[in-house]
Amino acid sequence: MKALIAIVIIVVLLFAVGGSYVGAKNQMVAKNETVKSTWSEVDVVLQRRADLIPNLVQTVKGFAQQEQTVFGDIAKARSTLLSAAGPSEKIAANQQLDGALGRLLVVVENYPQLRSNENFLRLQDELAGTENRIAVERKRYNDALQDYNTYIGQFPNSIWANMAGFKRNDAYFAASEGSRQVPKVDFSGVQRTPSAPQPSPQPAH
Repeated sequence: MKALIAIVIIVVLLFAVGGSYVGAKNQMVAKNETVKSTWSEVDVVLQRRADLIPNLVQTVKGFAQQEQTVFGDIAKARSTLLSAAGPSEKIAANQQLDGALGRLLVVVENYPQLRSNENFLRLQDELAGTENRIAVERKRYNDALQDYNTYIGQFPNSIWANMAGFKRNDAYFAASEGSRQVPKVDFSGVQRTPSAPQPSPQPAH
C-alpha cells in the first residue's frame, strides 16, 4: 500500500512539474513572438525614415552643396542601417543615423532660404511624423522585451527557459545620446519668403 501511495505521489508530482513546464514554455513562446511582432513594427518605421532621407538630402544639397561631410555621414549611416541584420545591429546603426541627421539640422539653420522651401518643409514634416512613430513603436517593443525578460528570469520559469532554450534578450532600443543633444529645429513659425512686388503699370501718354 505504501508503495502504491508513493507511486501515486510521484505521478502527481510529474504531472504537476510537466504541466508547469508546458505552461511556462507556451507563455515564453507567446511573449517571444510579441517581441518579434513589435520589433517588426519598429523596422517598418525605420525603413520609412530611411526612404525619406534621400529626398531630404537632395533638397538640402540644392542650397548647401558644400556640406559634403554631412551628406557623406548620412549616406554611410543610412547604408549601414539598410544592411544591418537583426535588432542589435539596426539599433546601433540607427544611433549613427540619429547623429548624422542631427548635424544636418544644424546645417539647415544656416540657410534661411532652405528653411522656407516648400519641398523641404513638407519633407521635414514627414520626417517629424516618422520620428514620433518611431518613439511610439520603440516603447512598445521595449515594453514587450522587458515583459519577456522578466518572465524568463522568474523562478521556476528560469529553469524551464534554460531547458527550452529561451535566453535573455538585451537588445533594448534606446534613444542615442547624440539624438538627445541635437538642438530642436522648429519650422512652425517660418514665414515663406514673399515674392517681389510687381511694378504698377504706367499710364500711357
